[in-house]
Amino acid sequence: MPVPGPTRPYGRYLYLAVNIAILIFLLAPIAIVVVFALNPTPFIQFPPVGVSLRWFEKFFASRDFMHALWFSLEVAVLTTVSATMLGASAALALARGNLPGTRLIVATMLSPLMLPAILTGLALFQTYVLLDVGRPTWGLVAGHTLVTLPYVVRTTLAVLHNFDTRLEEAAQNLGASPLRTFFEVTLPLIKPGVLAGAIFAFIVSFDQFPVSLFLVSPGNETLPVTLFNYLKFDLDGTIGAASVVSIVLAFVVVIGLDRTVGLRSYVKL
Repeated sequence: MPVPGPTRPYGRYLYLAVNIAILIFLLAPIAIVVVFALNPTPFIQFPPVGVSLRWFEKFFASRDFMHALWFSLEVAVLTTVSATMLGASAALALARGNLPGTRLIVATMLSPLMLPAILTGLALFQTYVLLDVGRPTWGLVAGHTLVTLPYVVRTTLAVLHNFDTRLEEAAQNLGASPLRTFFEVTLPLIKPGVLAGAIFAFIVSFDQFPVSLFLVSPGNETLPVTLFNYLKFDLDGTIGAASVVSIVLAFVVVIGLDRTVGLRSYVKL
């Protein structure tokens, strides 16, 4: 009776090939942007004729771009703080408060993810006009908080879903006050979800265009809006340079959190 030879792991090769194809599909736009930013010509040319940093120099030398960059960072930081505090608090209330209509409340809080952001921006703009408050910075932060809050709520609820409340009960039985129990037991255990939501909030706020388009005021425009206005009159590698800066900034935020608070020890990245 012939002995069957070793079967080839075709399934494994197919799995690896599909994953590599998906990875290439996701990274290809970034590669195109990087080539555009480093190409010395003012248009996309492949293969590139050389490598130049002229567009990065133009970006960092522009007063408008630098003001927009720092303003976007300011708004993103304020949005991250407010969305994280409100989202984490709301998630705790929904998970522990035994509130009536919890599912309806969760669906309502997650609804900004289902609505087009441009409609949210338009609605907020009309609201501010009716209230006669103009377009202040706090209004822009409030709009960004509205569209980033669902990320914090969703990630925090995901962690609280498998949370063992007996740990809190044990701490309180040992004499810990509710406040101390929260900061020394609850908060460290839900930190992965809160940090993940904070990362999403920062990145979404920094790159938010539809909401910002309606809520920014002249002289205080975010980087996406400034790039949009720049594209009306010119198209060169400065757009690619600004995009590369945004990508690097998002990467630095994730790595910075990993280095400072030990994100890798909580979740697998």
